Amino acid sequence: MSVSDSETSAPPRMNDTTNTMSLLLTRRSQSISKLTSVGPNEDELQLVLRAAARVPDHGKLTPWRFILFRGDKRSKFGEFLEARLRESRPDAGDLLFERARTIFSATPIVIGVVSRTVPHAKIPEWEQHLSAGAACMNIVLAATALGFGAQWITGWYAYDQKVASHLGLTDHERIAGFIFIGGLAEQPTDRDRPQLAAVVTDYGT
Repeated sequence: MSVSDSETSAPPRMNDTTNTMSLLLTRRSQSISKLTSVGPNEDELQLVLRAAARVPDHGKLTPWRFILFRGDKRSKFGEFLEARLRESRPDAGDLLFERARTIFSATPIVIGVVSRTVPHAKIPEWEQHLSAGAACMNIVLAATALGFGAQWITGWYAYDQKVASHLGLTDHERIAGFIFIGGLAEQPTDRDRPQLAAVVTDYGT
């Protein structure tokens, strides 16, 4: 049974708090090269997208949208990326040409998050972009909570105007990120994290 937009989930119970905090404190991005071809099914994908759409959104502007890359459309987009890279950087080399052609086929699904700003008297564009970034993070968290690995990247293709036109982006839209989702071949090891004392200050001290 598909998950509809109209369905609402009950808020987390108090005894879910430990699991939620564990997810937040242990989440780790997984390299695309280490993700497997096992991806979310349709119901799981709908859960991920519902989580992505449930982010702070001042003014209810919905300043983001999502592009799904799946099936044979992944390789078709890869062919376009390779052609575009050969056009813009003909000396990039065979390794980068191959990566452009194959990267979107490396995982069963890629979710492109488009940040789209609208002129508003009270809500700056910066806040709208931040909302799109929050949508990216919710995708990563939701995918992780479902047992998948995820990596949020941009890459040169997130900033290329011809790629943006190919994807149908307007003048007020830009790519906030591409989130690659797949199975976990192995549990990712953690990396060093900043010491809180280095990044936290009290106002007025």
